[in-house]
Amino acid sequence: MSGVTLKNVVKRYGDVQVIHGIDLDIADGEFCVFVGPSGCGKSTLLRMVAGLEETTEGAMMIGTRDVTRLDPSQRGVAMVFQTYALYPHMTVRDNMGFGLKMNGHPKKVITEKVAEATRILKLEPYLDRKPAALSGGQRQRVSIGRAIVRGPEVFLFDEPLSNLDAELRVEMRVEIARLHREIGATMIYVTHDQVEAMTLADKIFVLKSGYVQQAGAPLHLYDDPDNQFVAGFIGSPAMNFIPAKVIGQAEGRLIVRPDGEDDVTLEAKTTGAGLADGTPVTIGIRPECLHPAETGLSATVEMSEELGGVSYLHTRLAGGRPMVVERRGIREMLEGRTIHLTANPADIMVFDPDGRRQR
Repeated sequence: MSGVTLKNVVKRYGDVQVIHGIDLDIADGEFCVFVGPSGCGKSTLLRMVAGLEETTEGAMMIGTRDVTRLDPSQRGVAMVFQTYALYPHMTVRDNMGFGLKMNGHPKKVITEKVAEATRILKLEPYLDRKPAALSGGQRQRVSIGRAIVRGPEVFLFDEPLSNLDAELRVEMRVEIARLHREIGATMIYVTHDQVEAMTLADKIFVLKSGYVQQAGAPLHLYDDPDNQFVAGFIGSPAMNFIPAKVIGQAEGRLIVRPDGEDDVTLEAKTTGAGLADGTPVTIGIRPECLHPAETGLSATVEMSEELGGVSYLHTRLAGGRPMVVERRGIREMLEGRTIHLTANPADIMVFDPDGRRQR
């Protein structure tokens, strides 16, 4: 197996630049996820690694080999697509072994590799079925098995679960995580679903408009985002953002007044360096960090999502801003009522007018 390194990688289509000088380093055996909204460049970047898109500028290494100008077949990668791309007239066994057969591998080798992939993915009962007789999750497992038999240095996944229903997506996430633990291969996975990213990744790269906004371990991005985009994209439900103004500083804390809350101030544990009084900022508070108080943010409860062990209150602040509050173990119905909420200073993040996090 091998790691992947990108050095100042650029992609242009004519005069339009879609990938802007990206540097990244994926260690051997690491599970890396490219995540971001539609159009951010994550699939383009994955296809560049695969060799399906030409790299305009920069260098791309797999292990110690420079693969920037190599054909896809020479790169030592295998790709699993959003669509299963299985041959409908072939059985599961033949679909998984077809690539090796076309490359002239001996029948014994093909049989052994297909058997190993079948064992890993628990596909034994389906070997003689054709794709039409399989569920969506089973078809995607066959697609993954076809990649495994090739024995690639790097596995590439392009939104492989987006065609599955919610229950199957959870099941397949577990399967892919188990697969990574068992074979220990380097994997690059593209998704727009940050829940998939958080549950699967060793390292996440958050992309926006062809730039990497931040990279790191899932919980690091959740706990310590660099900017408002990353803070809002990572986490479900999303972080609450409230416009506010700086009104003072005291002992390593920034004092702010939320817009529309003339009698409310909040303290955030940050020096707020360079933020003068009156500077407009955005404060961010995650739903689980809000708690009831005698005074604080005045929020009217519009709807309550009751999910059993956890509930989400959808509220609206006095200034008209929506805010989600997480509750656990409380079943009191609050629709239509006004409640007051606050948060600990360490749980309030502050972003400057350009969206940069103030630490």
